Amino acid sequence: MKPRSRITLQQSQRLQLNLSLAGSIRLLQTDAAGLNRYLEEQAADNPYLTLDAATGSDWLPRWNTAFAQTGDGPHDPLGQMAAPSLMAHVMQAIDAMFPAGRARQIAIGLADALEPSGWIGVPLDRIAAAANATTAEVEAVLARLQQIEPTGLFARSLAECLQLQAIESGQYDPVMSCVLEHLDLVMTGDMGLLARQCDASIEAVTLRLRIVRRFDPKPGAQFDQAAAPVREPDLVATRGAAGWEVALNNSALPALRLNAPDQPPQTDEARAAWSAARDLRHMVEMRNATLLRVGREILRCQEPALNRGLAALQPLTMDEVAMALSLHESTISRVVAGTAVDTPRGTWWLRALFSGQVAGEAGASAAAVRAVLAQVIGAEDPAQPLGDAALVALLAERGYVIARRTLAKYRELLNIPPAHRRRRRMVAEMSGRDRKSRPQH
Repeated sequence: MKPRSRITLQQSQRLQLNLSLAGSIRLLQTDAAGLNRYLEEQAADNPYLTLDAATGSDWLPRWNTAFAQTGDGPHDPLGQMAAPSLMAHVMQAIDAMFPAGRARQIAIGLADALEPSGWIGVPLDRIAAAANATTAEVEAVLARLQQIEPTGLFARSLAECLQLQAIESGQYDPVMSCVLEHLDLVMTGDMGLLARQCDASIEAVTLRLRIVRRFDPKPGAQFDQAAAPVREPDLVATRGAAGWEVALNNSALPALRLNAPDQPPQTDEARAAWSAARDLRHMVEMRNATLLRVGREILRCQEPALNRGLAALQPLTMDEVAMALSLHESTISRVVAGTAVDTPRGTWWLRALFSGQVAGEAGASAAAVRAVLAQVIGAEDPAQPLGDAALVALLAERGYVIARRTLAKYRELLNIPPAHRRRRRMVAEMSGRDRKSRPQH
């Protein structure tokens, strides 16, 4: 019996993304730095697009932790190793530089005047009066303290902080000096006026600004283990008269402008370019609007963290934010991927503000417990690090009752070694410093 051919009909459904939807998803999960690069590429290829310089905002003068960018890739800020606190780091350096004497008293006074940014927040004459010293003596000690790593600590202003880093990197020249003296013009984005003030070309000024973007404007902030890496944030959170306000960081986002043709495009290629330009502008507007909605909802839920720090993080899931905004959970996940928000307490990753609730501890999130754990370890005596049992007891005193195995798990997530290894590392570092300071024969 010969097989016979048979024609059958079958109905099926398949989801396929068109180019516009695929482009929207791509922009949705792109941070400010990546969006800048992408828009620059598109504007270079499309004659109907012009990329204007980013406009100024109230973020630039604050410079919490950013204005530069690091490498791409996922990052968990609560997965960093808990560094010692800023004060612990500075006091270790002071112990080595000023073992005793009058200079040590002045150095401790300068350290007490440090702000979380790493800058000095008190005038030198006031520090001199408190130490019963002259301003010249204080300036001499300050010059030595400004040699402490990371470069920029003990600066008296943003300009001095950046100047110290420019000198250290060998990139401090007359044009760089002029740029740092006119940071107000950098904020407004008036490159023409800035170039005239510096008696240099716009290209030369732009080159210095690219160098400045690689500096850390607030080196002390990196000692906050929950801070995002040095980079320009996507959102800015400020406290206004009516409460916390969240806005896009306009200094990180260039304005995409359409160059309307004098007459309708005549060729297929020109029509395609014009259509692509309009679609891209619409996608950028949708991306910014969605990012702002999501950021505002997350920070509304995490207002206690804005008020008191990451130790006050509330339990929050992406599904809860998605339901509140009538969006899909995958949309929330794409928006918060690599997105940072600048707050008075530092620059945070939006993804780090999500956390499940700790079992048995009403109202406490796992991220909050990890933040408190990192703070406790960062403030411990390096010569006598705390064991897990002692850490469990300290957390219980603060209202965070967790099992020892849970603490060990959180410590590993923070990439913090156990007590005996932390002490061994401290001893090795002290031995290394002793060898460096020992005179050579």
